[in-house]
Amino acid sequence: MMMTDISHYLKTQSHLIEEELDRLIPARHGPYQQLFESARYAILGGGKRLRPILTLTTTRMLEGNVQFALRPACTLEMIHTYSMIHDDLPCMDNDDYRRGKLTVHKKYSEGHAVLTGDYLLTYAFELLASDPHLNAEKKAQLITILARQSGSDGMIGGQVMDLIYEGQKVSLDTLRLLHRNKTAALITAAIEFGGIIANANPSQLDSLRQFGEAIGLAFQVIDDILDITSSEAKHGRSIASDIRNEKSTYVSLLGIEQAQSYALNFYNQAIKALKPLPYDTSFLVGLADFILKRKS
Repeated sequence: MMMTDISHYLKTQSHLIEEELDRLIPARHGPYQQLFESARYAILGGGKRLRPILTLTTTRMLEGNVQFALRPACTLEMIHTYSMIHDDLPCMDNDDYRRGKLTVHKKYSEGHAVLTGDYLLTYAFELLASDPHLNAEKKAQLITILARQSGSDGMIGGQVMDLIYEGQKVSLDTLRLLHRNKTAALITAAIEFGGIIANANPSQLDSLRQFGEAIGLAFQVIDDILDITSSEAKHGRSIASDIRNEKSTYVSLLGIEQAQSYALNFYNQAIKALKPLPYDTSFLVGLADFILKRKS
């Protein structure tokens, strides 16, 4: 698939996600209206929407109902946004900018940022539990996946490792485990969501998980490279927080050129994982290409 085609696809899918998020988190008036104001500030009008788009794309590839996938896809963006809000706090990475604007704790306050993240986290599970398009079995499967991949053995576990190893040089294997949890787990969940919604069989789900983990790791390697080459555009600082906080990255361990090769290796693993699937995988391959070649 040509990059111009994937760019158009990303734009149309992002628009679908944006409309649904706007509907799911409307502006509200009352004594705690600032909660919804800050949530909308954090989640609307920015970001690549990669995780929800992966869910929609996987559902479409498996010939499932994309409309039924839209709300579950948005819960992934809520979890991702909550994690970024908390990650940006002074007690974590202490970043001033996210998605080209002030971080939530800079726009409002640290307390509001914590509570806004908490709201998006809990609301995501409420939406899955009350989804009118899913039966009880699928709700339970999606809730379990989201809890596992964003919990202690997923995103939160990876974030804890990130804090523990701050200021230390770690092995490549340790860094890979850290980012398998911190970054790749939620991307894998997005792929799994599409599989569950579209009734993928166990073998197909296994292939999808392998793709998700590999492409999630490729995403993180490219992110580390972009922290060196495009930090000002990403974070509003000339030096990225991972470098400022003396965290090990793929670039610090391997150098830029070898890190690029490492990302390509993960990309090739991801594409290989799709081979057994008896479907047109071109759009997932196109998203993998976008991840590998992105500039921001």
